[in-house]
Amino acid sequence: MVSRGQAHTLEAVIAALLLLTSVVFALQITAVTPLSASTSNQHIENQQQASAAGVLSIGQVNGALEESILYWNASGERFHGGTINGYYSETMPTAFGRTLEDSFGDRGIAYNVNLKYTTADGRLRTEELIYRGVPSDNAVVASRSVVLTDDDRILHVNMTSGDRIDETGFYVPDVGDGGYYNTIRVEVVVWRI
Repeated sequence: MVSRGQAHTLEAVIAALLLLTSVVFALQITAVTPLSASTSNQHIENQQQASAAGVLSIGQVNGALEESILYWNASGERFHGGTINGYYSETMPTAFGRTLEDSFGDRGIAYNVNLKYTTADGRLRTEELIYRGVPSDNAVVASRSVVLTDDDRILHVNMTSGDRIDETGFYVPDVGDGGYYNTIRVEVVVWRI
């Protein structure tokens, strides 16, 4: 009987080793990397960047980007209806603001819009057009440039034309000659909440 018990024990040990070897082998041939879980995140980030680039492209073609840039309250020294740091919880009441909200607002995606331009002394400055918070680590950025001329006019709250930008307290300085005013880079930062 003793030899039979030893045989069963030996058989159990061999079966356990065989099972353990199979598991180790299976784990070695399977690609388990830190990136395995994040490849879907990269795909989502690529989609968000493409969406932001599309919104900017549409806004540039239909003039909505320039309209939002010029939607400036010179006496209040901020965008109409906005705070010092741009718009927070409300949608910017321009075509570009509505397009952003339609594209990202109901999908659990936050966004900021920054306007970057050159000052008279050559430094880069940023004005927040829309601020919805601090971007996460997985934020993506898309941008477009808009050229302003001396003949461009600020827009009143009712979207009618006001004074020329070179005759007002416009937030972007005139850095050019011969009708050129400045170039503004509109940057949309998008991230999942």
